[in-house]
Amino acid sequence: MSTANDNLQQNVLDELRDEPSLEAAHVGVTADKGVVTLTGFVTSYAEKLIAEDAAKRVFGVRAVANDVQVQLPDGHARTDTEIARAAVDALRWHSMVPDEWVKVTVDKGWVTLEGAVDWKYQKDAAEHAVRHLTGVKSITNAISVKPTTPLKVGEVKHRIFEAFRRNAELEARRIGIDAHDNKVVLHGNVHDWAEVREAQRAAWTAPGVAEVDNRLVVVP
Repeated sequence: MSTANDNLQQNVLDELRDEPSLEAAHVGVTADKGVVTLTGFVTSYAEKLIAEDAAKRVFGVRAVANDVQVQLPDGHARTDTEIARAAVDALRWHSMVPDEWVKVTVDKGWVTLEGAVDWKYQKDAAEHAVRHLTGVKSITNAISVKPTTPLKVGEVKHRIFEAFRRNAELEARRIGIDAHDNKVVLHGNVHDWAEVREAQRAAWTAPGVAEVDNRLVVVP
């Protein structure tokens, strides 16, 4: 008779195989009490993130350890200089990225983004701009968010609860919110990773937020 771990492992494998943008044949999965570990290799950094997102969609997954390696196919290797130039161009052409505030370094295909921006969406946009570049094996997004708008605790809580109320997937009453200085802390229990992501996204939309400490726990 299959155990809960076996069932979760198989469900994640099935989700990976059903993801059309991922070649899942070389991705392995283990599961232990809701913690899923991904191993093996893919041919791009974007695929590695796709695998992680697919695993998080599966009901019962409480955490994911992504140990998948990026092995570039023959003919796709690029020098660090070529990757750096491509990254600078990608940032320059992305309308949501204040590229003059973002610096890029590349070491053996590992891209590091540094600098400071006003909003979290700008930090995310910078990472998305370089995620699909050929030759990228991993990304460290060290861009800091330094809002020019002061955070008002009452307004932050109001905006977050209103965002939760508009989203049918979220149960606001299960989520606690603390805010001080420029930091928001989310705590409580939610049903799945979709709620974790939506709660965090809602928190980042409030003006003046420089950091979100997401302590939400997935309890299926």
